[in-house]
Amino acid sequence: MRTSLLPISLVAVLASAPPLFAHEFWISPERYSVAPGEAITAEIRVGQNFEGAGYAYFPMRAERFDLVVGGDAVLVEGRLGDRPALNQSYPADGLVIVVHETTDNILTYTNWDQFQAFVEHKDLEDTLARHTARGLPETGFGESYRRYAKSLIAVGSGEGADREVGLETEIVAGMNPYTGDLSAGMPVQVLFQGKPRADAQIELFAKDASGEVTITLHRTDAEGRAVLPVAPGTEYLVDSVKMIELPNDDPDAGPVWKSLWASLTFRVPD
Repeated sequence: MRTSLLPISLVAVLASAPPLFAHEFWISPERYSVAPGEAITAEIRVGQNFEGAGYAYFPMRAERFDLVVGGDAVLVEGRLGDRPALNQSYPADGLVIVVHETTDNILTYTNWDQFQAFVEHKDLEDTLARHTARGLPETGFGESYRRYAKSLIAVGSGEGADREVGLETEIVAGMNPYTGDLSAGMPVQVLFQGKPRADAQIELFAKDASGEVTITLHRTDAEGRAVLPVAPGTEYLVDSVKMIELPNDDPDAGPVWKSLWASLTFRVPD
């Protein structure tokens, strides 16, 4: 498994791109540890470098939004326009997995360099060759995208484990960050349609107590697994993107690509 820092030149290219090009989507809890019965509150954020605006609660934009504990799933309920988007108590003790899946959204590329920078940033370079082989143009084509976000929150003791929750793509933590020994790192597995994603890039955002963010790149092994370096008192966003071809080679008829974004957030206690 390889680890590398994100190239500064690529960060500059992406920072100059219009909104939503290569922007992460994540669940941002106000607190990663709460008492049983206390409110679990979290923003739904879109942005870069682990910084981004919070979005209000709009149920029509979510395919799924719930709290998973063990084998139980509780629907997140709110009022239209609520900020933060999640504000709901959970009475039981244990590890809560917050799950949010968006509906499909579509963007249209008017600049080939933006598309190229995005797929190179997310290590999806084979997309460029496939794009050319399909006879697709360099501009004026659409990409559909859908986001799949998870967050781990400790209620009370926080006992329990992350698990696969049935998303088309997702990142599963192999250890509980609130009760496990993470001295050797956080093991994770990246899945697509329930199967391991081998040799997939993982982007790890680490935000320390001062708010400074460090970004490193990692790769999964043949079983879709990687061990990520973590430190106490640090908040983490784990991100991985999958690109799939849509059965349409006519840009005028609709999107020709679909990107699937998986994210996971958690905090390692002090």
